[in-house]
Amino acid sequence: MVNNKGQGLQGNYGPLTSSIVSAYVARHFTPVSELGKLISDIHSALQATSSSIVPAAAKQRPAVSIRKSVHDDHLTCLECGVDFKSLKRHLMTHHAQSPQEYREKWHLQSDYPMVAPSYAEVRSRLAKDVGLGQSRRRSRGA
Repeated sequence: MVNNKGQGLQGNYGPLTSSIVSAYVARHFTPVSELGKLISDIHSALQATSSSIVPAAAKQRPAVSIRKSVHDDHLTCLECGVDFKSLKRHLMTHHAQSPQEYREKWHLQSDYPMVAPSYAEVRSRLAKDVGLGQSRRRSRGA
């Protein structure tokens, strides 16, 4: 059904159709006898794409329960279900998410770990053994 301004019920595709046709004709040789069919085909394609129903994105469920995602020796990614000692790099490279975005998406608390507890303990012990976190003493006599 067409109203008095030449618009269909689903919207006005005239300007968009003419823009597409003019851009196409500017780059491609098209006989005058085929212009009507080209315009009709493009207009029909625009109507078909706008009338198709796009389903709403289903709410994503975690690969494992949040409670079961934290273990002493590893963390399980809620996105894909794979186990890691540290999640930060995995989230950035495979899911394009920062730790903050990950926590927000899954409604995790701000203190949700990004490193497995036992791995954090090993790294902490190693840093202390090397002397990190202690102030340096000045040597006398130099």
